Amino acid sequence: MHAGDAQVIWLHRQAPPKPVAGQACNGCGVCCATEPCPVASVFLWQYRGSCRALIWAPDAGRYLCGMLTQPARYLRWLPQRGEAWFSRRLARWIAAETVCDSTVSAELQAEPASSQAENFPK
Repeated sequence: MHAGDAQVIWLHRQAPPKPVAGQACNGCGVCCATEPCPVASVFLWQYRGSCRALIWAPDAGRYLCGMLTQPARYLRWLPQRGEAWFSRRLARWIAAETVCDSTVSAELQAEPASSQAENFPK
């Protein structure tokens, strides 16, 4: 993307707001919804768009990385007994859940008027 270009990403309504870069990660999902991380690029061969391993965790009220929580779901070749070991390596590689390293500016936008109108009784 070029400077001044806007990208629209869709996140769960209850997702926490994006923290300022350098603050603690809160699972807002903005970074992974904006672009795939190195893990997604290497293991999922995904280079653009929202990461397909981004998972909404309703009980936690935050987003989680499916490659960290259930890597065998995405990597059929990975035996389940190797998941914990693999997850620890990936988490360390991308410094998962440490601090926010996304410099993306995220703004909450209202739903388009057409979808709001559909929610009103007639």
